[in-house]
Amino acid sequence: MALLIACGIAASLIYLMANVFGAMRWEGYSSANQAVSELSAVDAPSRPLMVVLLLVHSVLALAFGIGTVWLARRNRALRVTGWLLVGVGVIDLVAPVFPMHMRGVEASATDTMHIIVTVANVLPILLAMGFGAAALGKRFRFYSLTTLAVTIVFGALAGMHGDQIIANAPTPWLGVYERINIGAYLLWMAVLAVALLRNKGAHGRNRTSPDAASPRR
Repeated sequence: MALLIACGIAASLIYLMANVFGAMRWEGYSSANQAVSELSAVDAPSRPLMVVLLLVHSVLALAFGIGTVWLARRNRALRVTGWLLVGVGVIDLVAPVFPMHMRGVEASATDTMHIIVTVANVLPILLAMGFGAAALGKRFRFYSLTTLAVTIVFGALAGMHGDQIIANAPTPWLGVYERINIGAYLLWMAVLAVALLRNKGAHGRNRTSPDAASPRR
């Protein structure tokens, strides 16, 4: 069980590695001004590495979701959170099959599907953080709601650049907005995993009541 929960931390680290090493494989790529999805675009020099790392990330994220469901038991909010994380993991597994094209290349059906898959992932991610906020005590609730707000704001800022990408126009700060948006969620997933592991280790049994992750004063 602990191994499945630890996958939440590993999944976040693998995604971080994909961003760092993927950008290193593409000379001229701008992490500040280009989308993360461009690293796995058709014919992008970073695509082979990105596909492998993102698939590993997806499998780990899926395993974490399964572990969260299993650990939740009577904690309904945590159980729903786990199932939503399972959904995110499944969608992530499908995502590499529908890459976008590099800028300046005529779009095709795979670009449309890429947008659909990306949008489909937004709702379960937001809902996971929302239900997670009710699962593990006051401090985690505050953290989850703050992360939820950050994710929505920077996701909206990134989304405003969609037309510029299609038009092959400059997209200043797009990469920053996207990485804050994605990074906030990945950090939340890792923090949730740590909270579940600490709670399980501290009590030596499956104790996942809503106040379990908040040390009592």
